[in-house]
Amino acid sequence: MRLLVTNDDGVGSVLLRELVRALLAAGHEAYVVAPKAEQSWISAAKSHHRPVASAQADRGLGCPTWVVDGTPSDSVNIAIEHLLPCRPEAVISGINIGVNASLGFILGSGTVAGACEGALHGLPAIALSQSFSVALYEELKRKGGDPGEDVLAVIRMSAGHAARLAPDLAARDSARCFIVHNLNFPYPCAPDAQLRRTVPARILSRGLFGARAPDGAHKFAFKTGEDLSPEPLLTDLAALEAGFISHTVLDYSKLGSI
Repeated sequence: MRLLVTNDDGVGSVLLRELVRALLAAGHEAYVVAPKAEQSWISAAKSHHRPVASAQADRGLGCPTWVVDGTPSDSVNIAIEHLLPCRPEAVISGINIGVNASLGFILGSGTVAGACEGALHGLPAIALSQSFSVALYEELKRKGGDPGEDVLAVIRMSAGHAARLAPDLAARDSARCFIVHNLNFPYPCAPDAQLRRTVPARILSRGLFGARAPDGAHKFAFKTGEDLSPEPLLTDLAALEAGFISHTVLDYSKLGSI
């Protein structure tokens, strides 16, 4: 399958590298068009008020690669309309550093938005994210993205699952269906980890910023509130906690339907 791959952690992300490596090993044709710098929590933002630069670059990924000085949505839009030599058959966004599970994370995610931009172009779309503990997430950031051998083994396991699952899900979708498949991988991700259909956990998102500092600034500090998830449906967060690969279908064609 001919795939456009993007992310929101930036073109230098080790998780992007391992995803592309797994896709190529599985025989797929990949084109990477990804942000120059991290764009987490940017959601579907587009750079409306400034020009966006793009440049082809060899980043050692083994496939044609472009770097975009913008958001994931910018990257996918520019890629499809201007950069790729042919139209991709699907858009894959990820693998994100950390979960994109529950409504608050999904709606704020640049990774999910990158996939959604593909769906808005009439293409099958898949968002991929890797669950990490807070401690592992902070350690990965502190080390400049170097995961170490143990964490890298988990990332490669998840990437292998992604290379098997994502193209298969994309092949099932019709053109212009406005569907995004949101996959989250547990930590650790076992070789026999099973896929489970899930619904987004409905957790209230409160107090996303800290108190006002002396300089007047409020620093981002994500917290979660009350869990209002419906029972007995399996939520994405519950599936991850049980060691399953969470698969939530985001059908944007149903927004506003009666």
